[in-house]
Amino acid sequence: MSTLIGLPRTIIPACDVDLARFEELVKATATIDKVSAYKIGMILGLHYGLPRVFEVARKHTSKPLIYDHQKAATDIPALGEDFASLLSSVGFDCVILFPQAGPATLAAWTQRAMEKGLNVIVGGLMTHERYVVSEGGYLADDAVERIYIDAAKLGVSDFVVPGNKPAFIAHIRSRLLADGNQPAFYAPGFIAQGGKISEAAKVAGPRWHAIVGRAIYEAPDMHEAAATLAASL
Repeated sequence: MSTLIGLPRTIIPACDVDLARFEELVKATATIDKVSAYKIGMILGLHYGLPRVFEVARKHTSKPLIYDHQKAATDIPALGEDFASLLSSVGFDCVILFPQAGPATLAAWTQRAMEKGLNVIVGGLMTHERYVVSEGGYLADDAVERIYIDAAKLGVSDFVVPGNKPAFIAHIRSRLLADGNQPAFYAPGFIAQGGKISEAAKVAGPRWHAIVGRAIYEAPDMHEAAATLAASL
């Protein structure tokens, strides 16, 4: 079972902004109970450096910081050690992996992250069109599903799912439950990408967290926007 977030349903801001806006975002939302963590992407991290981003966040909140390299775990298994060591040394709490490079990379990167004390969230299916073969994409549909199943076998209980594809959420939750897992889901793809939080809520089960970006950080009042979304859970 996940130990990253205690509350069953929360909002996680996706912080795809510059450093000044990131600090404003954290300051504006840190006091909202149902804002449970912050997802920091590669643009923010690469532009300013992860230590600086971490320092700015920790001035205003002790809530978990999730690093999403968009997409990590798409390289050789051996690089998982260096990647996990870096994030752990900075102080991050969690990492999102999309192990498109195969099961050997999934296992190595997951194990190294766990050894370094990082919570691991694994994703397979993304929110955009033409991602899997059945939609005109490159990745086999069954391979994407296997990512979730194989990750669960490694002890992962936190998973990224596309919030704008509720049928898939229902399907993969059923598969994981059938294998005896109790998954927690983290779902982007709302508002700007067409997903409805109310629709995901019907199928995601008791433990899920909506990852929301533009609807919060582009709002005139970020506190009000986040609080309104949190109330909808």
